Amino acid sequence: MTHAELCEVAKKWLVRPNSRRGHGCHVALSECRSGWCGEMPDAIGFRAAGQVTETVVVEVKVSRADFLADSKKAHRAEGAGMGVYRYFMCPEGLIQAYEVPARWGLLWVNARGRVKAVLGPVALSNNSGTFDALAVPWQHARNAERETWLLVRVMARINDPDKVKNSLNAAQREQARLVNICNAQAEEIRALEMQRSTPGFSDEIPKATPRQVPPKSM
Repeated sequence: MTHAELCEVAKKWLVRPNSRRGHGCHVALSECRSGWCGEMPDAIGFRAAGQVTETVVVEVKVSRADFLADSKKAHRAEGAGMGVYRYFMCPEGLIQAYEVPARWGLLWVNARGRVKAVLGPVALSNNSGTFDALAVPWQHARNAERETWLLVRVMARINDPDKVKNSLNAAQREQARLVNICNAQAEEIRALEMQRSTPGFSDEIPKATPRQVPPKSM
């Protein structure tokens, strides 16, 4: 799979619930520059639950050279980068668990696009009751200001979030209306087909009854 394809896989994985070996993020973005030191996570997810706000970063690697060079990046210094939780994602077998830095997780993706959690908190638990306690040792000191900056820049692209939300709601209502029309037409077609299959039914258009011309009065 290509780097772009894996980034899309990472976005979908970030919003996957914990019961399916995901982090259950509410928002997931890909390849958004944070404004500092050139950090541009391949995918980042944001999750707000109760009084806790968590971020999850996924770095996609499709080559050994790219993976080995990652540790030299300036934002890998403790507290400089984004992500309370951090994972590497790669094609299956490209990176081994023993090669991953401390407190990083590892996700393998097979040729069919399925994600396997090899290392990290999601590899230890898919139960929300035990996940939080098991996840604590995997947490990183993060740069929350950088994460906020990224969110603000993304929202700025939207211009008016409420207007976009209202437009999406209107589009969904229209879609539902059209689906109902299609369903009604499908039911009508089904009824006509059943009628045509009834013995003795003829689909020929009946001829019009000839009109009698009244005789001319004398």
